[in-house]
Amino acid sequence: MIPPPEDDGTPRPAPHDDTRPPASGDVPPLTIRDLTVRFAGLTALDAVSLTVEPGTVHAVIGPNGAGKSTCFNVLSGVYRATSGSVRFGPHELTGMRPHRIAELGVARIFQNLALPPRATVADSLLLGRHRLTRAGFLGAGLRLPSAAREDRVHRERVREIAAFVGIEDQLGLPAGALPYGQRKLAELARALCMEPRLLLLDEPVAGMTAAERRRTAAVIAGVREGLGISIVLVEHDMGVVMRLADTVTVLDFGRRIASGTPGDVQNDPAVVRAYLGQEAAGA
Repeated sequence: MIPPPEDDGTPRPAPHDDTRPPASGDVPPLTIRDLTVRFAGLTALDAVSLTVEPGTVHAVIGPNGAGKSTCFNVLSGVYRATSGSVRFGPHELTGMRPHRIAELGVARIFQNLALPPRATVADSLLLGRHRLTRAGFLGAGLRLPSAAREDRVHRERVREIAAFVGIEDQLGLPAGALPYGQRKLAELARALCMEPRLLLLDEPVAGMTAAERRRTAAVIAGVREGLGISIVLVEHDMGVVMRLADTVTVLDFGRRIASGTPGDVQNDPAVVRAYLGQEAAGA
């Protein structure tokens, strides 16, 4: 049986940006239909279908090699699907370049840390504001008043988001100087700085201590509850998955073998077999 969830604590109120409409009214569904990905004859995803309802946490789980990362790479434009469809509201994402997908409000954090180690945390988070920046290179270089005003707005928003995830005191430090758990939180903060409508979290608590996992899970819960954005979560920590997810889809060898509420999926015989093996499941 999949382990029960841990207590993830009480999240702080999520930051709110008064310049944007409420996220819950601005988030379309993510609809994946018959998604297939093949590499030189190897089928990594085989006709996978699922729908991420607006403002929910949808977990995609499965054993190693099940196709979870391949699915994420298609959603973010890193891989192209062999066949099938991925739609974010009216937009077809299959075949779209990663920067165009990001412009639609899709943000992703990866398994591996990707912050520039010598840049300050504040400057690293500002990278997430790039798609929202209106001042051009010339205006910023000449320090025009409009560019200076915009820079102040973005830096204030960075401070708000850093405070929400609990790293406000580290904004002036080099990103590479942060402990591992705080660097993972900074990655999450940078994604939130994009003001996303859909957040793709690829193993956000991997490698963390139990306390760091609880803290990060509380932040993710606060994002969903306070901002109303949709979250697709890939995570091996089943306690975190069962605590956060509204819906869980299980992949095994590239196929969807189960989908439903955490409680339903937790006790599904096919899921138990996928994780524990047929012999262990019947023992």
